[in-house]
Amino acid sequence: MMFKKIGLIREGKTPPDRRVPLTPKQCREAMLQGIDVAVQRSPVRAYSDAEYTAMDVRVTEDLTDRDLLIGVKEVPMEMLMADKAYLFFSHTIKKQPANAKLLHAVLQRRITLLDHELLTDNTGMRVLAFGKWAGVVGAYNAFRAWEAHAGEQPALKPAHACHDRAEMDGHLARFPIPKDLRIVLTGAGRVGHGAMETLDRVGIQRVTPETFLQADHNGPVYTVLDSEHIYARTDGKPFDRDAFHADPRGHKSIFPPYANRAHIYLACHYWDARGPKILTAADLRDPGLGLRVVADISCDIGGPIDSTLRSTTIADPFLGYQLASGKECPVGAPGSITVMAVDNLPCELPRDSSKSFGRDLLTNVMPHLTGPDAQGMIARATIAKEGKLTEAYAYLADYAAGGNS
Repeated sequence: MMFKKIGLIREGKTPPDRRVPLTPKQCREAMLQGIDVAVQRSPVRAYSDAEYTAMDVRVTEDLTDRDLLIGVKEVPMEMLMADKAYLFFSHTIKKQPANAKLLHAVLQRRITLLDHELLTDNTGMRVLAFGKWAGVVGAYNAFRAWEAHAGEQPALKPAHACHDRAEMDGHLARFPIPKDLRIVLTGAGRVGHGAMETLDRVGIQRVTPETFLQADHNGPVYTVLDSEHIYARTDGKPFDRDAFHADPRGHKSIFPPYANRAHIYLACHYWDARGPKILTAADLRDPGLGLRVVADISCDIGGPIDSTLRSTTIADPFLGYQLASGKECPVGAPGSITVMAVDNLPCELPRDSSKSFGRDLLTNVMPHLTGPDAQGMIARATIAKEGKLTEAYAYLADYAAGGNS
């Protein structure tokens, strides 16, 4: 498949997602490379129609002449055009119940469906993701949760109300971070590195896990835990990282000492549902608990952190967790911690996250979309071709059929 006419579609989900696959400047760059780009009109994008027009990008309502239509989130069924090719995050490959009808419509309308999540290089590494921005915003929101927990008058402007990251960083730079603040972070992938960026930019010192537990500090500090700091084998044998990641069963959490020492926990890890919980309700009832805020950036409901009772929203990002009962309570209530569990954090900085995502799309993916796909990147990311599931995703047949009900 080689696509020469690219269209950026208007995001149609509710609440609206303001991110874009390519910024106006990136569209212009693609056009200078000989790619025909058109953008569908949208009143909600973080980049306005006028910004695209200023870059000589055609803004139109009608994209019927496009070979490939690119969006960010799932496309509402009423917006899907038959016999077209689409690239977006479909959230179907794990048979997510909410999107069975979407995949059924894709097949019924003879659509070719590519998924951002499935775009990988020859080593199997994803080449597109918004994860870093979840970490960047999630760490910022942890300080907002700290304010909310203390019942303080908010000094930090919500990230989604900031024009961009520069404004957000400016607010945090002026925030009076307690000198004795201790933060623990789990996960050192894209999400974790985004969170570390936010902490580093305000001068919070990173220390080793051992130093974090054992030493006093002259200022705010954070530590990053790897698997061997979070889990141990239940049989007492030495921890084997490769074996753990292959199958986490037969392990237990050794995280509680960090929960007792830290004031804020930034959860940025990937969690395998076969593995043990990291922080249980019983751990949270420990009289020695130091935590006041849990920012569950990974946001696995029913997952490894028992205080994550539900996901929260950009508009209402915090919930109170009563330690004694394990139930939700008002934020800042006595005997509680404050939980941040927003599950679409990159949407809070749509201009910055779009710019980063678009750069990767333009550099890593566009040559394969518009030219020979010698590495098979596009083929690997194709769930359906002209209304037929590809061989790798044939297992979704029963799932898609169920979307007919």
